[in-house]
Amino acid sequence: MMIYEKLRSIRKQKGISQKSMAKILSTDTSNYSRKERGETKIFNDEWEKIAAALEVPVEEIKESSRNLVSNENSTFNDNSGNYNKYYSFSEHVNDYITLLKEQNEMLKEENLRLKKELENFKK
Repeated sequence: MMIYEKLRSIRKQKGISQKSMAKILSTDTSNYSRKERGETKIFNDEWEKIAAALEVPVEEIKESSRNLVSNENSTFNDNSGNYNKYYSFSEHVNDYITLLKEQNEMLKEENLRLKKELENFKK
């Protein structure tokens, strides 16, 4: 999932909304969101459009680096292009931590909202 997390991180750094990305791919926002979470395949032509919109090479989104984990025998049938199949967490650890913090805050907020709904439901 690192590729999708990196995609999200770059998109946010560039200040581009999911709605804008959806328009670029000629789809709706919820479908783009599923793509960005890795739930729906991103096809090669879509990767090209995404990279152009973010003004980065496709490889920059897909490639984390060269040394920690090899994906040579992956069971995933991504077919998302030729890219270096070695990934490194070290170069993007700060982006990953930031992403995790954001997700943690969103989950905390959702948890509070659900607790309030439950309290109201019990009344």
